[in-house]
Amino acid sequence: MAVNDKDKIPGLVLVSEIYPDNIAVLPLESRPIFPGLALPLVYGGRKAIDYVENTIEKNNGFLGVSFISEQNQEDFWSSRLYHTGVLVKIIKVIDKQEDSINFFAQALTRFHFVKETMRYDLPHWQVTYDYEEKTELTEELKAYTLAIINSVKDLIKLNPMFQEQMKLAISQVGIDKPGLLMDLVASFLTADGHRLQEVLDASDLFQRSEKLLLLLKEEVERNRLQKDIQKQIEKKITKQQREFFLREQLKVIKQELGLEKEDKDSEIEAIQKKLKKLTLTKEAADVVREELEKLKTLETGSPEYQVSRSYLNWLTDLPWGIYSEDNYDLAKARKILDEQHYGLDDVKGRILEFISTIAKRRKVSGSIICLVGPPGVGKTSIGKSIADALGRKFFRFSVGGMRDEAEIKGHRRTYIGAMPGKLIQSLKRTEVANPVIMIDEIDKIGASYQGDPASALLEVLDPEQNRDFLDHYLDVRFDLSNILFVTTANQLDTIPSPLLDRMEIIKLSGYVLEEKVEIAKRYLVPKQRKDHGLKATEVSITDSALTAIVDGYAREAGVRSLENQIKKIMRKATLKIAEENIEKVNVNNKNLTEYLGQPVFSTEELYQKQIPGVTLGLAWTAMGGATLYIEASGIRSKGPGLKLTGQLGSVMQESSEIAYSYVRSLMEKEKPENDFFETHFVHLHVPAGATPKDGPSAGITMALALYSLAKGKPIRKGLAMTGELSLTGKVLPIGGLREKTIAARRVKVFELIFPADNRKDFEELPDYLKEGITPHFVDYFDDVLKVAYR
Repeated sequence: MAVNDKDKIPGLVLVSEIYPDNIAVLPLESRPIFPGLALPLVYGGRKAIDYVENTIEKNNGFLGVSFISEQNQEDFWSSRLYHTGVLVKIIKVIDKQEDSINFFAQALTRFHFVKETMRYDLPHWQVTYDYEEKTELTEELKAYTLAIINSVKDLIKLNPMFQEQMKLAISQVGIDKPGLLMDLVASFLTADGHRLQEVLDASDLFQRSEKLLLLLKEEVERNRLQKDIQKQIEKKITKQQREFFLREQLKVIKQELGLEKEDKDSEIEAIQKKLKKLTLTKEAADVVREELEKLKTLETGSPEYQVSRSYLNWLTDLPWGIYSEDNYDLAKARKILDEQHYGLDDVKGRILEFISTIAKRRKVSGSIICLVGPPGVGKTSIGKSIADALGRKFFRFSVGGMRDEAEIKGHRRTYIGAMPGKLIQSLKRTEVANPVIMIDEIDKIGASYQGDPASALLEVLDPEQNRDFLDHYLDVRFDLSNILFVTTANQLDTIPSPLLDRMEIIKLSGYVLEEKVEIAKRYLVPKQRKDHGLKATEVSITDSALTAIVDGYAREAGVRSLENQIKKIMRKATLKIAEENIEKVNVNNKNLTEYLGQPVFSTEELYQKQIPGVTLGLAWTAMGGATLYIEASGIRSKGPGLKLTGQLGSVMQESSEIAYSYVRSLMEKEKPENDFFETHFVHLHVPAGATPKDGPSAGITMALALYSLAKGKPIRKGLAMTGELSLTGKVLPIGGLREKTIAARRVKVFELIFPADNRKDFEELPDYLKEGITPHFVDYFDDVLKVAYR
């Protein structure tokens, strides 16, 4: 044990004979502790266990504890501590687990931080101690002590809980040891931990007694206020009890007179009436029987009664054994799909195949459809059409942004306001056990500390598990295997693989211009006329105007923006009819700008003439297909170099570097005398830099732009391409060929370069998409050059 120099901290009398001056210090989270107490302490984590074991082994059980002044939320052990703490001696280890330790300790005396050290490979503090027993008991100090004792007596009168603890402290310590008495009194107070730390920090007994008296006064006032509130509540409860007894007497009187039936009996009868219409499983029937017996014994004013009644209502409101009759007429199903959706022949074909399989098997077990496509292409409406085609009820809910698995699996009944999950709620609303349930935005499902809803959906969608789906609220198994689940997503990348494996993927790529015009004529214009209270004789939109709207105002893959433009026309037409007192508004190509303003899109074509170093690529996005220009420019410099701009993702950056290396090697083979790359710094740019771009399909587009720049020769006009490039010049296959073809048609580019491995994908496209398109399928970059410069 080292000897402490009493001059280090003025005003303190220090101990040098008993306590170590170098100790490990553990943080206290809720409040500080005070000298004189013996109490259990619990810590979790390997670090705490090491501290305690090391203290027992090498420091005679002496350990420091200090209250946290500023907690570190990421690392508890790095929290900032107050510099005044309490030395404790470990008496006994009560319980030791793999990740926690519980020990009994005696709080001995205050210590003050001097500096931080390392000892036995663990952080330690060098400290100094107070030695209050040598403080002289003056009359003034004695007066402070008596004032504290009187305040404690006032507190005992208001709160008997303090009585035994305080009496013991006063009787055993007395006024001869004022410092210890103050510490014991402070340790029993309910004040904020930081306020109590101020008492612990006070080495001077006069300062300590002033701070303690202030806390005692606040405690007394708080307890006095609580007592007043308690008296008021007791009065109210007494009044409520009297009213309750009177109401019960009134019920008995009414029953004797035959005026009304008891509420509880009528509720039980209503539940029993519902049970007669249901075919419950044995498990559910047993649970309902038990809950009914419990309900009969409970008082209606009891909280348990309300919980039990709500639970029984949920159980009996579910459609146990109730099914709607399926329609297996494929001709009728085809007619419904054709009436409600224009185009999408391949999608409707897949759905009819699906329905025919259900008709053959007479069950939908294992059938999960996932409709994937850009916003506005009709995924939700197709789900409704499937329900109409099968003659089933339809229910839709979205899981976009959902972060709590209880939304799927329900809350346990122990929580206030608990209720079942979305699946059980949907069955109650549809009133049948075999509806079509659409789970929207499944690619946007989230996760948090409350659980992972995507994992909870596995049990719902897995045909091997959903026969015995267990909702946390019901705690009774319900068969979901008769439900036809339809999910929707904008993209597949963010859907967890285990969830994706259970689905049948049907892709909706979007609509071309002709399809959008037809959809507007058949569905959107009549719907918006009806929604705005207009007749066909009052507002008309010509075909040429609809074509101009699609081409100039609504070029997205779906038709949502197109519908918004039609809404805008209807609103302005309604205003015009009202203000100008005219009978009909005819919207055509000439007056379209009066209703919609100038076109948003003039053309996606940036260049009217071909320039060396510029190529047109085709890209896939969650909003559908898009065209993408690649621009390359050379700046004369002393050495080679490559700069990339346009907010390119990591995949496109790699593609550009591969293209740069390949084209440099190609130029060296073709024309060794061409030293363009040796004497120029190359800048590769993709316009619209505010839009992030990424994906593995721009390799040949970038390579061709660099080759064109180096040769000083532009490529042929009216040519667009897509394909990834390897370092050896091999053209690799891509995805989203349909969307990219639609994007090319939209900008009136009909000569396209595709990887040879995508030939089959192109051949499977509908004829109306392939019409007029001249595809070139390439294996190597040499084939790309032959097409670009033929």
